[in-house]
Amino acid sequence: MQTPYRKPGKYSNLKADPLLTKDKIKALENKLSKLKKKRPELASEVRRLAEMGDFSENAAYQHAKWQLRRLNSGIKTTEDRLNHAILIKTPKQKLTIDLLHKVTVQISGKEKILQILGPSETNPQKGIISNQSPIGAALLGHKVGDKVNITLANKEVEYEILKID
Repeated sequence: MQTPYRKPGKYSNLKADPLLTKDKIKALENKLSKLKKKRPELASEVRRLAEMGDFSENAAYQHAKWQLRRLNSGIKTTEDRLNHAILIKTPKQKLTIDLLHKVTVQISGKEKILQILGPSETNPQKGIISNQSPIGAALLGHKVGDKVNITLANKEVEYEILKID
């Protein structure tokens, strides 16, 4: 049986952002070691199922091969990310907003704390935004007291920078 071909989405060929924190690099290293520990077990399972004979009708063998290919792909992807990773260093100055900074801003009278990291570590619910997002890109390089106007969804929003940590 042939699997259906799906046209790739417009974001499928994007490369992962190389800007990573120490914590993210450590998490990727842990993931890589777990994946590498699973490989011998899956390889022996494929060997065991291959000994059963007929490959065309051996669904368990086909599934085990698929799992092994998927695992190898995950290992390669993780290794590539680690090999191309650029560590985000802690900024020495706190005069202007840079990567890793936590910024307290005032938006429409409400205070909000935002941390600016690379795109692969964002979590908007926790206030972690990307340096490539409209808000993150607009805030970079500004100082305490600056007012930054950002257009979001056809609406102009003013962000006042209160504090940089």
